[in-house]
Amino acid sequence: MTRAQAIPDTITVHVPFSLVKRGGRKEMRLPDGASNHRKMDNTLVKALARAFRWKRMLESGEFGTISDLAQHERIAAPYLTRVFRLAFLAPDVVEAILDGRQPPSLSLEVLRDQLPVDWLEQRASLGM
Repeated sequence: MTRAQAIPDTITVHVPFSLVKRGGRKEMRLPDGASNHRKMDNTLVKALARAFRWKRMLESGEFGTISDLAQHERIAAPYLTRVFRLAFLAPDVVEAILDGRQPPSLSLEVLRDQLPVDWLEQRASLGM
C-alpha cells in the first residue's frame, strides 16, 4: 500500500483558552461559544456538604447554637456562619454547582459574601 502524499512530521493545533484559578486550582477557560464540559468544583461541593450537614445538626437539636457547633467542629464561628449560608441557596443553584454547571465567576469566596435571601435575587446576583 502506498500513499499519495507524505504525512508531515509535525502538526500544529491552535486552541484558544485562558487559565484561571478556582478553589486553589488552575482551570482552563474556553472562549465563548465553545462546548464546555465542566467538572465539579470540589471546593464548592465540599462547602455545600458541610453547610447542609451543619444545618441538619442544628435543626436536630444536636447543638443549640452556632458557637457550640463551631467549637465541636474546631473552627471559628464566623467562618462556620459564612459557609452555613450556602444551605440557603436556591435549589437550582445548588444543583448547578453539583453538576458543574455554575458560571466560571462563581467561587466559594463569592458565595461566602452576604447573599440575598430571595432566590430570584440570588440567581441575578450570581449570574445564573
